[in-house]
Formats: sequence, C-alpha cells, structure tokens
Amino acid sequence: MKNLSTALTFLALSLCAVTARAAVDTDDRCTTVKMADPGWSDIASTNAVARLLLESLGYKVKIDSLAVPIIYGGLKDGQVDAFLGNWMPAHQGFHDKFVETGDVHRLSRNLEGTEFTLAVPDYVWNAGVKDFADLQRFADKFGKKLYGIGSGAPANLSLKEIIDKNEFDLGDWKLVESSEQAMLSQVQRATKKQDFVVFLGWTPHPMNINLKMHYLTGGEKWFGSKGEVYTLTRKGYPQACPNAAKLLSNLIFTLDMENSIMAEVESRKVKFDQAAKAWVKAHPDQLDDWLAGVSSKDGGSAVEAVKAKL
Repeated sequence: MKNLSTALTFLALSLCAVTARAAVDTDDRCTTVKMADPGWSDIASTNAVARLLLESLGYKVKIDSLAVPIIYGGLKDGQVDAFLGNWMPAHQGFHDKFVETGDVHRLSRNLEGTEFTLAVPDYVWNAGVKDFADLQRFADKFGKKLYGIGSGAPANLSLKEIIDKNEFDLGDWKLVESSEQAMLSQVQRATKKQDFVVFLGWTPHPMNINLKMHYLTGGEKWFGSKGEVYTLTRKGYPQACPNAAKLLSNLIFTLDMENSIMAEVESRKVKFDQAAKAWVKAHPDQLDDWLAGVSSKDGGSAVEAVKAKL
C-alpha cells in the first residue's frame, strides 16, 4: 500500500508538471505581444500595466497607435494580438461585425461602471442643458458644434448618426473631430471664457476631476447608461499563447486605479509606463489576482519575475 501511495503521489506530481509545462507559450508568435492604442488615456494606462507585467515575464511588447476601425481589422487579420479597449455599448457596431461573427475573440471583461456620452461644463448644466433634447434650444450659444474625438471612433459614428437622422433636431449641427487632447484643450478654452461647449466625456478619465462637468441624459440609445470594457484578442490566440492570454484575461481594473494612473501622468508629467509601475509598486497585493495561474515565459514563477522588475 505504501508503494502504491508513493506511486500515485509521483503520478499526480508528474501530471501537475505536465500541466504546468503545457501552459508555457512555445509558439514563436507568442514571443512578442502585439497590442494597440487608439490614443485614449485610459487605454494607455491599461496597456502600460499589461506591458509592465508581460515584459517582466519575458515577453516583448509592441504597442501600435491605430484608429479604432484599423484595430478591429488588425485583430481579424492577426496583425494585432490584443486590444484592451472594447468599450460597450459604444462599440456595439464593431462587436456585431467582428466579435459576434467569431472573427475576433472576446477574452474577458476588464472594467465595469463606465460612462461615455456627451457632457457639458457645470455652468452650461445650470443654464438648463441636462439632456440631449436641451441642446437645440441653445444652438446659437453652442455654435451648433459637437466636439468629438478622433475620426472613426465609434462614439463619433454615433454622433454622426444622430446628426444625419436629425435626432433631437440636431440635423444642421456639425461634429468637430480631433484627438482627445485637442478636444479637451478646446473645452478648457471655452470654460475659461464661460462659453457654451458640449463634448464627448467619459470615465475613467482625469477630466472628471479637472473639469466641473455633467453627463447629459437622453443618449442611452447610442451610448447606454453604465458601460463595460472588454479585452479582445485575435482568433485562436488563447489556444496558441495560453500563458500570455491567461495574464491578459486576469487583468481586471477599477475606475479608481485607472483614474489614479492618468492623474499621475497629467499632474506630474510622467510617462504612462512610469505611472503604471508606481501604482503596481504601491499595490503589490494586486499581483496575486493578476498573476494567478500564470508563469514567466520560461515556466518560472510569475510573481518572482515581476517583483524582481519592480
């Protein structure tokens, strides 16, 4: 019986070792994790956390700045491995075209409780602009302009649809497309003069701290109320690169965490990678969840590898 018990114990340990080795990424395409950044501060924050952990584990990380439609196409074509910015329901159209069809894989939900819709400064809110339906009453003060983000962004497409269909009598309004930074600069100029301005706002983002702002109601058909953000990968990535995919699936964030990293970047003028590293060093307990079931690229301890880099 003793010999049988010993044999069974040895067999169990051997099976565990085989299972552990099976999780190691052996495919050459897994060596470099190709990610995308649409130019949004929140995704730059989460990408920075992912880069820190992946590089600590022995992977190379390549992050390309791409427009949202190009990112989804890149996921479909295998040119992008992972995207941490599938904002729902704002990206519903892209979800239906790429995820629902099976061309792109939804890996996990990485954030919940988001907001993403039109917003106004507090003095505009106090003047009576609290809903999409209120905009047209103050059309002249707004110059009939809606300030959006980069061209091709799903939120912009929703605003264009509202204009094209003359929803809320906004048919003769103009959508001003620009980068996130340029849009916020325009808002800051307007607020200094107390001029009326309506723009795309979202949380998490430091704008919620730096600006006295309010989100408009009425746009739920296009933007939802509270939203979620998902991590997407190219089709077959979890099977080809199970260890890297396990880490990416473990990356669940909070509004406070992302706001903290973005505020650090803005207030101290540091890079996202620096701010992300500082946050992780200040919250080492988070590593237990993020690295659960994950090894270094060569099969070693993930926790030890990351802490060595910190």
